[in-house]
Amino acid sequence: MSISDCNRSFEGKTILVTGSAGFIGSNLVKRLLNGTDKVRIVGLDNMNDYYDVSLKDYRNRELTGIAAERKSASYRFVKGGLEDKALIEDLFESCHFDIVVNLAAQAGVRYSITNPDAYIHSNIIGFYNILEACRHHPVEHLVYASSSSVYGGNKKVPFSTEDKVDNPVSLYAATKKSNELLAHAYSKLYDIPSTGLRFFTVYGPAGRPDMAYFGFTNKLIRGDTIEIFNYGNCQRDFTYVDDIVEGIIRVMAKAPGKKTGEDGLPLPPYKVYNIGNSNPENLLDFVQILSEELVRARVLPEDYDFEAHKKLVPMQPGDVPVTYADVSDLETDFGYKPKTDLRTGLRKFAEWYYDFYVKDKRV
Repeated sequence: MSISDCNRSFEGKTILVTGSAGFIGSNLVKRLLNGTDKVRIVGLDNMNDYYDVSLKDYRNRELTGIAAERKSASYRFVKGGLEDKALIEDLFESCHFDIVVNLAAQAGVRYSITNPDAYIHSNIIGFYNILEACRHHPVEHLVYASSSSVYGGNKKVPFSTEDKVDNPVSLYAATKKSNELLAHAYSKLYDIPSTGLRFFTVYGPAGRPDMAYFGFTNKLIRGDTIEIFNYGNCQRDFTYVDDIVEGIIRVMAKAPGKKTGEDGLPLPPYKVYNIGNSNPENLLDFVQILSEELVRARVLPEDYDFEAHKKLVPMQPGDVPVTYADVSDLETDFGYKPKTDLRTGLRKFAEWYYDFYVKDKRV
């Protein structure tokens, strides 16, 4: 299935994207607006201050501007949280969504250790409200964000969706695994076609400042020291945001069908996929590439002393030594595999960072 075929399948559809001012959500809405005719998109985001709200405002303004130029597609933004059950019910009642893409969540592994309430409200109660709304206002397809963090400390790599994920090492991971369990139950009980997507370390322009590549850049430009966990002996399957979005769009266009199990009983219309680059990078190599691209983009001067601003530290609670995606199911079902290499992706981030922060003197 080509991406153009996917876009045509959304024509005339009404789509809810939660977390629409977030990193992945805003990029998804942008792709839908730019590539699809006669699509109606409703974006929901609580605009919380977990990180710089001005970045969310920037993304949202960009979407509003694109929608204003695109006469054949529309975007309506609603400020609110998933935990507001009355708001969710009202949206589903009035908008009659065909497809729901739930990307809203309280993100961050380390933040979940000190602020558990935010994760229960948004990731558990909020997702339950989405499922209930899909139950009472049937949709063609519910697509929702899970996370590679559900694999916890699994030693077998690459991580496969067939692997057991019963030992989360953070509350964030536990809430994402809970989402998958809840979605499976609702799919089974109420015949809701649902697909969960386990994202692997998403990065790119206008990303989340709490992610390593963005946080490191902020610290380096201030002259602070960056901490590299597990003494640099970590590997991450960095996945460029455009690759994530293309995977989401392909999945959105093809809801799981009804099947019969070996016992003759119906199986729920439910699937889970990994979306990752399938190429884990060592953190020290990642920092080296990032530093080179920051210099190239003029974010940092050519004579910047990176060695003086690096510190190797132990593993942090909730972290895992490696993430590595097996995307064979995604390739088989959708003919798709992420392919953007780390240098290309970090170059695009560094160029955006220069334009947004350095040139405009935001730092």
